Amino acid sequence: MTDQDDSRVIPRSSAIDTTIPSVARAYDAALGGKDNYEIDRQLLAQLNAAVPEVASIAVTNRKFLVRAVRYLAVNAGVQQFLDCGSGLPTAENTHQVAQRLDSDAVVVYVDNDPVVLAHGRALLEENDNTAFIAADIFDPPQVLDDEVVRSKIDFSRPIALMQVATLHHHPDPDPRTAVEVMRRYVEALPSGSYVVFSHFFDPEDENSEVARRVQGILNSSINRGYFRTRDEIMPMLDGLQLLDPGLVVADEWWPDGPRTPLPAAGHCIVAALGVKP
Repeated sequence: MTDQDDSRVIPRSSAIDTTIPSVARAYDAALGGKDNYEIDRQLLAQLNAAVPEVASIAVTNRKFLVRAVRYLAVNAGVQQFLDCGSGLPTAENTHQVAQRLDSDAVVVYVDNDPVVLAHGRALLEENDNTAFIAADIFDPPQVLDDEVVRSKIDFSRPIALMQVATLHHHPDPDPRTAVEVMRRYVEALPSGSYVVFSHFFDPEDENSEVARRVQGILNSSINRGYFRTRDEIMPMLDGLQLLDPGLVVADEWWPDGPRTPLPAAGHCIVAALGVKP
């Protein structure tokens, strides 16, 4: 890729506002990463003060991503991954897991956070099978019609669409908006494609109070982060056949090794892997 192409995909003029917390950077801080600022760490500290062990949401979510990508690369033979809202490469990212298992795996990351985009340039330099585009993941045509996506991803073959911890950050609190976003993505996928999915969860039990507290803090600081019920989330997976065990707490999806007790916050994110017939 030429330098001109690179600057088109990753705008060099992207400004990083260090006075406003970032979802991606706060998530990075929760995972122990270094690509965050004091404002992001303050948000995480505020969350931890209100909900002890809130970082378990980020940790269980990332572990789910790793297990799902490993399943797709090994068991399903998927070689193409479109990772929406990929976040910072703090821990095992999609390309690291997939390409370790299949060196021919192609990964296209999509994000619009300036810090994430800066890391995207580094990913582009790493290997030819990893690309990064700056786009709004809540605008499916913008993503799906992007020249880089179309050049890297073969839409005549199965694709793994990653929507991991993304749709709860849509600024519209009405879950029907997120349902429509997912519908447009799923319709564009070829038969045999998979969707890797996770979402903030209101379990409608004794842990609901935790979900409400975290949501209140997020929405007072970064204006988005909605914990939804099972009935609100399930329509986002319409058109897919969910693999067992279906939509479950992220820690319960194909767990590795012995289970350990989850803190309350760990019950507030659910995950699923679905295939398009």
